[in-house]
Formats: sequence, structure tokens, C-alpha cells
Amino acid sequence: MSKQTETFLQSVERTFDQAADLVGISQGLRHKIKVANSTYTVRFGVRLRGKLYTFVGYRSVHSEHMEPVKGGIRYSPHADQDEVEALAALMSYKCALVEAPFGGSKGALVIDPSEWEVHELERITRRFTQELAKRSLISQAQNVPAPDMGTGEREMAWMADEYKRLNPDDLNPWACVTGKPVNKGGIRGRVEATGRGVQYALREAFRHPEDIEIAGMTGSLEGKRIIVQGLGNVGYHAAKFLSEEDGSIISCVIEHDGAVIDDDGINIEELRAHIIANGGVTGYAGYTDDSAACLAKDCDIMIPAAMEGVITKSNADSVKAKMIIEAANGPVTFTADQMLRDRGCVIIPDLYANAGGVTVSYFEWVKNIGHIRFGRLQRRQEERKTNLMVDAIEQMVGKTFPQNVIDELVAGPTELDLVRSGLDDTMRAGYRVISEKWHSDERIPDLRTAAMMISLERIMDSYNSLGI
Repeated sequence: MSKQTETFLQSVERTFDQAADLVGISQGLRHKIKVANSTYTVRFGVRLRGKLYTFVGYRSVHSEHMEPVKGGIRYSPHADQDEVEALAALMSYKCALVEAPFGGSKGALVIDPSEWEVHELERITRRFTQELAKRSLISQAQNVPAPDMGTGEREMAWMADEYKRLNPDDLNPWACVTGKPVNKGGIRGRVEATGRGVQYALREAFRHPEDIEIAGMTGSLEGKRIIVQGLGNVGYHAAKFLSEEDGSIISCVIEHDGAVIDDDGINIEELRAHIIANGGVTGYAGYTDDSAACLAKDCDIMIPAAMEGVITKSNADSVKAKMIIEAANGPVTFTADQMLRDRGCVIIPDLYANAGGVTVSYFEWVKNIGHIRFGRLQRRQEERKTNLMVDAIEQMVGKTFPQNVIDELVAGPTELDLVRSGLDDTMRAGYRVISEKWHSDERIPDLRTAAMMISLERIMDSYNSLGI
């Protein structure tokens, strides 16, 4: 991959400045929104393997125009303050865009999880949670973490359990984090949420033929050739759903140790199993170690789903994708974004495309506060009503419904059905408002600027209503 020439935070702030100029925010409020409210650095020791290790963690709170603030915690040996503040800012804009009632926050622990045993990671995570709790940086009412790169359900369960131990009288302790296992207050559909959101975002984009035409495409997602960069949780689910449900062809998957090419379409389940078993794509049919060439391969859609700064001004000219959807945070730098836009590539930006995770996290948080599973109260009532309706129609027409149709109608929505429905509605509404904004003013150059403008307008309105 090309060396990054501008920082992630610089890219986010340059996008902010461009949108803020168009919105016309006052200088004072502009500065208030742009900078992080606070960033905490914690250092704590954990005795492991017969010696004391000191770990460094971050938690940045970007905007508290809505509370609690929300944002994931990543485990990465490369994490730093700038990265965390950029991610926290994106969370503020993302939540405002999809109207999730949160401010933006983000956290990181400087650690390589692969270097530690599971029981050691648990001790480290619990100590990190204690440090966050001391500063009210984990709380269902103030600051709600979630999984990010290097973390998942397991780490969230440890954090929630540690928070519960520290706050035994708290009525809603499991709401202090989202992305937990279902048996610990999690919600069905959270693991797949960001990848599923990418699928729903693309589906909605293809319902807007005027946008697809700008990218030089027509028709539907069926048969479209897609390159996926990063087959982690997000990339895997996006690739799986698009290939299995929409008929898209995943022609290339790029990973840390190389890439896999198959113009007839890669079997995502088989490749995922190979990666889990072998730690990478090396040795899989169609393997090549030339990832840079794969990034420049002809395709209709590219899905960068790994990390920030993958497409920069150094390699943007070689990217041939007609459309890029940012499943990761900040994969395209500000300068590269402008270069791609100038040659007609349509980019669906991260602050919208990546919002599936926080949307379903919001559903999980609501579930934890309400102490009831989605669908539990109304599912059987809907079943009875549907049975009555089917019986009445059969009596009126003198014919019987096909049994498979009855079974599907009568079953009623499960929690997963409701989560997917809510996520689909959110992604549809989000794209519509962005696209309308883009086409409403010739000064707005692209979807990214339109999305940022909508976010800033909503945050500005929130601060104004508070008298700020």
C-alpha cells in the first residue's frame, strides 16, 4: 500500500472546513464543533508473565451536543491521539447524519492483541475499564463504548462485567457498552451491522439512477464487479451479502499478506475459512502478493473495509473503480478524494456508509435501557391478527392460502428481522437526504460534502437550542 501523505485527522478537518464554508457557521461555533472537547490519556500497569507491563490507552470526547457520547474502542499497536480524535469527530458527524441521539467519542488501547493470551487480554481489558470508569468515560448515561478494530463481543462482555462490578447498584449496567454477546444483553444483528449497512447503502444508491449514471453505471447490483480491501468483520459481511443476495461478483479481495483474484467471483465463505485457518490469503487459489496491482484492477465498485489512509494521492490515479463505498473510517484521504472525484468516481462517504454499526448499537442501547427484547410484546399478537385475516380472506374467496405463504406471514418479526428493518430504513433515509442535498446546490461537489453539511447543520441546531 502507498505511504500516507496526510494524516487522518487532517483529512477529516479539511472536509469539515469545506462543508462549514458552505453552511456558513459562525467562527466561534465552527471552532467549538471542529475540535475535540477532551482527550484523556491513561497509563496503567498490569502484572503479567512475572513482570509489570505498562499500557497506554486513549478516550476522546469530540462533541457532547447529545449525550451519552458514543464510539468504539480499538486495540492496535499503531493507535495514537490524532487517530482517536479523528475517529471521535467522525462519530459526531455520523450520529448526527443518521439521527442517532449520541455525541461522538472514540477510544483505543495501544496493544497488539495477537501477542497476548486470552486470559491476559481479559486482565488488561478489565484494568483499562477501571481507568475509564474512574473518569466517567464508560457509562450508559455519559459515554458508551463499542467494538472497533481489534475488539469484539468478547472484549465488550469483559468491559460490561467489570463496569457492573464497580457499580453493583446500577439499574442499567449492561447499557454501558454495546456490541455485547446476545446472552449478555447484546442484540441480534449487531455483528453483521456495519457490513449489512454497506449493502443497504449500495442498494439505495442504485435506486438513484442519476447518481449511478454519474459513476458511469446503469442497472442493478447484479453482475457488478467488486473489489473488497480487507476481509475482516465488515468486509466479510458486506462481501457475503452482496454476492449471495444481490448477485454481485467479488472479483478481488485484498488482505495484509496479498490478494486473491477470481474474475468469475470469489467464494467468500471459503476464503474467510482459509484466512481464519492460515492467518491470511497466502496459498488460496488465485493468490498474488501484488496488492498494489489489485487496487488498480478494473471494477465497478471498490469497498475499502480495513483502515484509514489506504487510497492516497500517491495511488489514487491508478484506482479504476467507478464507485467507492467507504466501509472503513477514512480510507480515502482528502486529496485522493478530490482526484477521484475529478475523474468521475462517485464516493459514498464513511460518515454515512459506515453508520450501520452505530445504528444497531443504538437499538442495543435502547434494548438495555428498556430491559426487553425487541418483538417480545407484540409478536404473538401480530401472529393472531394475521391468522384471523388469512381465515377471513379464505372464507371470502373460497380458496386456501399456500401453506408456505401462511407460515411466513404468521411467523411475525423476530428481533433480527426488526433490527434489519430498522437498519434498512435508516440507510435508505440517510442516502436520500444526502443525494437530495448534493443535487440541490451546484456548489456542493459530492456526496461527502453534502453528508458533512447535513451533519454540521444538525449539530449547529442542537448547540443553538442549548443557547450556545
